[in-house]
Formats: sequence, C-alpha cells, structure tokens
Amino acid sequence: MQMQLKVVEKLKALTRLQVLDSKLDEIHRLRGSLPEEVSDLEDDIEGLDTRKRRIEGEIKELRGQISSRDIRIQQFSDDIKRYEDQQMNVKNSREYEALRKEIEYANLEILTSQKKIRQYQEKIRQKEVQLDTTMHKIDNRMKELEDKKKELEVIIEETKIEEKKLLKEIEKASTVVEPRVLRGYRRIRRNMRNGLAVVTTDRRACGGCFSLIPPQIQIDINQQKRLIHCENCGRMLVSGSFFEEIRTELGIQ
Repeated sequence: MQMQLKVVEKLKALTRLQVLDSKLDEIHRLRGSLPEEVSDLEDDIEGLDTRKRRIEGEIKELRGQISSRDIRIQQFSDDIKRYEDQQMNVKNSREYEALRKEIEYANLEILTSQKKIRQYQEKIRQKEVQLDTTMHKIDNRMKELEDKKKELEVIIEETKIEEKKLLKEIEKASTVVEPRVLRGYRRIRRNMRNGLAVVTTDRRACGGCFSLIPPQIQIDINQQKRLIHCENCGRMLVSGSFFEEIRTELGIQ
C-alpha cells in the first residue's frame, strides 16, 4: 500500500507541475509576441541609427570636398589675377604666351572645381533626402517601440504577482519529482508546441496527440501503479481525476 501511495504521489506531483507550467504558459501567451516585437524594434532602430550616422558622415565628407574645391577656386583665381598683372609687364611674346597658358589652365581648374561642387551639392541633396527618410523611420519606430513597451509593461504589471507565485510553486513542485523523471518531463515539454508533457485520456485517446490508447494501458492508467507514456507521442499519461483535484486545490481552471 505504501508503494502504491508513493507512485500516486509521484503522478500527482507531475500533474501539479504540468498544471502550474500550463498556467504560466497562459500568462506568457497573454503577452503574445510583444517581447519579440520590442526586441525586433530595438534592433531595427539600432540599424536605422547606424544608417543615419553613415549618411551624416557621407554628407560631412562631401561638404569637406566642397570646402576644398572652394579653396582651390580661390587659389586659382588669385593666380589668374597675378598672371594678368604679370602680362602687363612682359618683355616678349613668349613670356606672354606662357602666362596665357597658365591663365587658361587656372580657368580650366576653376571650371572643373565648380563642376565638382555642383556634383557634390547634388549628392548632398540626395543624401539629405535619405537622411530625412531615415530620421522619419526612426521617429516612427521609436513611437511604435514606446507604445509596445507600455503595452508590455501593463501586461507584466497585471500578471507579475501571479507569475511570481507560479514560479515559486513550480520550483517547489519540481523538488518532489525525481530528477530523471523531471528531465524527461522538461524534454517532452520543449518538444511539444503546446507545452503539454503530462495529459489525461479523452474518450480512450491520448489527450495530447489523440491516438487511441489500448484497453490494457487504459486500465493501467486508472490503476495508477506506474508512470505510463503514450506510445505515439511520448507524453506522460495520468488519471483525469488528478487534474481535477489539483486544479481545484490550486484554484486554477
């Protein structure tokens, strides 16, 4: 009788753990995909901020190029003025022609720099459009992130006390289950989308995968003499009375 009681208590401990874990899963589902959405938005904002800094750097570099070209234009303009003054005092046509070529070269350099400046200015305009678009996206993402965080904080605040209580109960229930069985339970839970590792039977079928349970196995489940696994999905099968009793005890529906 003592051995029978021991097995029953083990089965009840597993059932209690499943009921508590399922309730915790329910709280996490209530939060839905909000934690992932918050994380994705933060990553998105970080990427946009990196793009913003890159564009700002490119604009700064282009403006630096314009400044350099402005300096070149001024230098060549000064050269032209000096060459023109020198032309007034040349002694022969050869010197005059040499100065004319220098003036022609300086004018060509000025025209080239002016063209480059226009190209840089056009690039800056394009970059500024990109920057404006990026900043607008950042603002939108920041607003969306703020809303998502507030929504998540409200849900967390509403469920914080219950979650803390459940985690404490889960930790307590885990100590009652044999380590080997507990490892198997957690492994099964990880592999099941609905997180159900311990189930009862429903109309002679597994409550997890709905495969039919052989009559003898059903009898063994009702006798509560050993831990039984579904031959199809591997879930642990227990008496439905355990779930009713433990849900009533914990006040969980």
